[in-house]
Amino acid sequence: MDSSTELTLPAPAKLNLFLHIVGRRNDGYHELETLFQFLSISDELHFTLTNDGTISLTSGLTEVTTDDNLVYRAALLLLPHRQDTSLGVQITLDKKIPMGGGLGGGSSDAATTLLALNRLWQLNLTPQQLADIGLQLGADVPVFLFGRAALAQGIGENLYPAQPKESWYLVINPGVHVSTADIFQHPDLPRDSSRIKRQARHWLMYRNDCQQLVSTLYPPVAKALQWLLEYAPTRMTGTGACVFGCFENQAAAQKALAELPAEFSGFVAQGLNTSPAWQALHTG
Repeated sequence: MDSSTELTLPAPAKLNLFLHIVGRRNDGYHELETLFQFLSISDELHFTLTNDGTISLTSGLTEVTTDDNLVYRAALLLLPHRQDTSLGVQITLDKKIPMGGGLGGGSSDAATTLLALNRLWQLNLTPQQLADIGLQLGADVPVFLFGRAALAQGIGENLYPAQPKESWYLVINPGVHVSTADIFQHPDLPRDSSRIKRQARHWLMYRNDCQQLVSTLYPPVAKALQWLLEYAPTRMTGTGACVFGCFENQAAAQKALAELPAEFSGFVAQGLNTSPAWQALHTG
């Protein structure tokens, strides 16, 4: 494969190891404090340079139109930055991360697209320029561009490197779709958590401020949390619906997965403090 005309990159999932809502801005966006860590499960994207000036996307996703796909939207945002307007791209997305579960798959796909096209189209955009573009697509996109586990503040744009333990996790999908917008607009959502002054030694000292509300509104999430708590410290990621348990080793996580009730689906993955996409670009 000619790296100047083709590129294949992973787009890893993420967990919010904790998520605090510390306020709400005048524009309606929420001020957050959250700890991001990547997972060893990834989507895969293949990019082939074309000379027809257009963007084409093959994803196999019937539930998301091309125009709404964050991969396509990310590529569109980079079009004005091309010096050679004949440059186009053909993108193939191999989806492996469960959708709509709080694992950040769409945001990760968008970030990988920005990183790949910055390379293939030789745009030479700085990390800050890419982050500013990424933030237009979603609050989680900048951390995937940042490429390291991070404490995020603001609406997700202020990132500080972190080194949580690279534990093994059992991630459970309760099989319900949680609307992020509905959760953040809900009157019962806590919005007054104290800001972190000194980070505790372990993320388990904190919580997910969305978890109680989501558990109340979506009983399968509560049921998954309750079941998993019998095996390991447990939390919801993002606004759900996926929940995760933290295990000492892979074997213990796999053993719990083998006993997972049939009503749920799940997988075992390791936490990663460096994004596989970032690593591939900087070591390849």
